[in-house]
Amino acid sequence: MINNGGLQGRFAMDRVTIDLENCYGIKRLSEEFDFSKTRAYAIYAPNGAMKTSLAHTFQDIASDRPSSDRIFPKRVTVRKVTDETGNEITAAQVLVVEPYNDDFGDSKKTCTLLLDPVLKKEITTLYAQADEAKDNLLGAVKKQAQSKKDFESEIAFAFTSDNNEFELALGRIKTELENQKDAPFAEVPYDKIFDEKIVEALDTKDLKDVIEDYVKQYNELLAASTFFKKGIFDYYNAAQTAKALADNGFFNANHTVTLYAAGEKREIKNRKELEDVISKEKDAILKDKKLSAKFDAVAKQLDANVTLREFRKYLLDNEPVLAQLNNVAKFRQTLLKSYLKKNEDAYFDLMKKYEAAAKRRKEIEEEARKQRTQWETVIEEFNTRFFVPFTLEPKNRTELILGNESIIDLDFTYHDLDGKEDAKVEKGALLTALSTGERKAFYILQVLFEIETRKKENRETLVIVDDLADSFDYQNKYAIIQYLKDISEAGLFKQLIMTHNFDFFRTIESRFVGYSHCLMAAKIKGGIALEKATGIKNVFVNDWKKEFFTAPKKKIASIPFLRNLVEFTRGETDQNFVKLTSLLHWKADTAAITVGDLDAIYIQICGGTGSSADVGKPVCDLIKEQAQACLGADAGAHFENKIVLAIAIRLGAEQYMVGKINDPQFVAGITGHQTQVLTGKFKKLFPTEAATIATLDRVSLMTPENIHLNSFMYEPIIDMSDEHLKRLYKDVTQLA
Repeated sequence: MINNGGLQGRFAMDRVTIDLENCYGIKRLSEEFDFSKTRAYAIYAPNGAMKTSLAHTFQDIASDRPSSDRIFPKRVTVRKVTDETGNEITAAQVLVVEPYNDDFGDSKKTCTLLLDPVLKKEITTLYAQADEAKDNLLGAVKKQAQSKKDFESEIAFAFTSDNNEFELALGRIKTELENQKDAPFAEVPYDKIFDEKIVEALDTKDLKDVIEDYVKQYNELLAASTFFKKGIFDYYNAAQTAKALADNGFFNANHTVTLYAAGEKREIKNRKELEDVISKEKDAILKDKKLSAKFDAVAKQLDANVTLREFRKYLLDNEPVLAQLNNVAKFRQTLLKSYLKKNEDAYFDLMKKYEAAAKRRKEIEEEARKQRTQWETVIEEFNTRFFVPFTLEPKNRTELILGNESIIDLDFTYHDLDGKEDAKVEKGALLTALSTGERKAFYILQVLFEIETRKKENRETLVIVDDLADSFDYQNKYAIIQYLKDISEAGLFKQLIMTHNFDFFRTIESRFVGYSHCLMAAKIKGGIALEKATGIKNVFVNDWKKEFFTAPKKKIASIPFLRNLVEFTRGETDQNFVKLTSLLHWKADTAAITVGDLDAIYIQICGGTGSSADVGKPVCDLIKEQAQACLGADAGAHFENKIVLAIAIRLGAEQYMVGKINDPQFVAGITGHQTQVLTGKFKKLFPTEAATIATLDRVSLMTPENIHLNSFMYEPIIDMSDEHLKRLYKDVTQLA
């Protein structure tokens, strides 16, 4: 699924050096990762070692914020993460993938997976031409209106009630402008009417009432006028007509205008005659006593502040405007259409470009619908690897492909288990219905989108993976491992894959990381160390068996392996199985079994020759000595140390209980689960020894699976911290 996209050449971060002090519990950690030879390191870190603290520290880098020690905030924190040039790794170069994060993902980034740059460029070019025409029109309107307002939003709101619908607004009035004969109010300054304080005042009841009275009287006078007619030929229309005729040389060409009134006609031969008629008719209306009284009533209302007084002064010189103000919203539209009509060449040029762009956009959108996007490729790959009961797709796929929207809007379809019924659900309802594993699968899909986005951006990234596969079943765990492998092969990404799950660690190594790039975290004096991994592949054959005669801890750790080999090949009645069992449980013969006896069993099972020092020493004494030595070792993935401690803990606890119970016949009659049987008997005989019983319960809880069931898988004992076993061993030694 993930490829390198044709990447060539050398990138930064071939080597990453980390130097940390007092970062979320990490007292000290210094390490260099050589990515020139691998794209991924796997780090096994037992619980409590450093995994979460290191992830927090890198998340701080990714979020561009300082790190600290939350428990001891006064400690000085050092956080230095650099590439081979010595430059600090930046926030943009780090991606932390947590085990689960419901808020992970950036829809704005994700939508870039759908964007088609070629189609987007054509759309952009189309609208660039329209934008140029729009700027031309708006500039002309602003000049015409004698205003500095934003007429894109003014026009949009006036005709759609939405400041952002400029194109829709222009389209709605196209027919009206085509049929409109003139621009009667084109010379009215916009701000003289549509100042915020004036509009607010015009909306008050008192002013509305007196304006309504004025308009009613004005209309009555207009109806009685000799030449004017409401809505067809009033003062403004007449004045516009006179000006237009004169400006276009109508009278200079010896043309005349004939006016009809009351059955008579009057021939007008020049502009002055026409303007005189208009002026006389206007005066007859505006000087009417009743109308003047009503104008005075309006004027009195306009005395509240400087702005309204200026407006009153304007109305004195332009009284016919007042006749339009009984419907302010309508007059706003009339005024704006006058400005547009006055500049109709610019208006119709813009509309032509809008229509051309819309037509081509429709064709491009059809092309986009047929495309298979990178986003959909990721989903298909996800669906083949994960079993989840839902599918998803973007509702606004085409808009995202064309870059016209930046937020992805998803449709979720939930599939019933029997496959017979589907249901559309919202994301919140979907996540509520999903199991923990299914929600995590959805989260991993978001992670994949983030990875694909960074690949598309050609952005080299250090990816910190913090137990991503934790709590998944094995099928989905292997799917995640395959994704991590894909990422490592993409070229842009360097990974630090951290886990406390040894089986996952072992699988990562076998699939793509390689043994030499597997590390194990260990607590050392003053901090944390990352050591070369050991024991990933068949620790018994590759390590302990080779040093069986020379390394006492490895000899002791081999006991459960040898016992299981006998059990699988010869059965539980074989004398070697019985004797090895006496080294894992306290039996009557346990104290008498020597190192030489154990050597002989080893040779009989595994072949070869060899001999240990002190062949006469009881094995139980050797176990105690080596357990004591383990107490001083650094915490880490020292498998043999943990098994030695587990064996010593159980032998010590059983030896103590056998002595306290003091019933050889009862002990000899135990046929299985000896630790639990002895503990049960001890509780009955000594019910008041609460502290001792608590210690024995911990022995029953922590040691059986570590020694028996997982001898060849040994995940529980590996994942358990050394400190727990050391503490329990010390408590057991205090029982004697």
